[in-house]
Amino acid sequence: MEVILGHLGWIEVICGPMFSGKSEELIRRLRRALIARKRVQVFKPVLDNRYSADEIVSHGDARMKSEVVGSASEILARLDWRTQVVGIDEANFLGQDLVGVAQQMADSGKQVLIAGLDTDYMGRPFPPIPDLLCLAESITKTLAICMRCGNPAKHTQRLVESEDLIVVGAAGVYEARCRRCFEPGVPKQEYLDFARPRRLNSTASQPETEPRVPAER
Repeated sequence: MEVILGHLGWIEVICGPMFSGKSEELIRRLRRALIARKRVQVFKPVLDNRYSADEIVSHGDARMKSEVVGSASEILARLDWRTQVVGIDEANFLGQDLVGVAQQMADSGKQVLIAGLDTDYMGRPFPPIPDLLCLAESITKTLAICMRCGNPAKHTQRLVESEDLIVVGAAGVYEARCRRCFEPGVPKQEYLDFARPRRLNSTASQPETEPRVPAER
């Protein structure tokens, strides 16, 4: 987060795929604001109840207390006029209305820090992040590690079958993928080498017979 003196607001966006450290970076910046003795308010959508009901939590278990809201407009209703820094996690769950809300807060002199996915499970731009990127003074793009090949990953791969745009989940439901390994939608399931069925040849499938021992006379 840049240090700017005076009563000046701005928007910072932290975007990237899941498991890329967005929430962790958001928490780091908010903690620095607290160290600087600024008044901070943190918000998260009510849909995000994966790890905690009233905290923003990174996949690495970094935590910070937050207020839970059902919509972007509720942020304005709960906002303390003395607040200087506003943190918002999981922006995609709050919809397109967040764009106007963030702009209004920044215009009023508040520093607005927002974290969210920039693309959905099909690899398409995921609102409201694309519009927020156009309005932001500062943009941070985070990358994860591809779970298939280990290269830098920019995509979120959905592993369960659903056509819903938003499916709340973490590991086991999603994983990070690079450009080459990403499959829009749900990937085709493939057998691992050790689990691939093998066809037995006819001779091998027949049970072995013990040699006959000649009867004693």
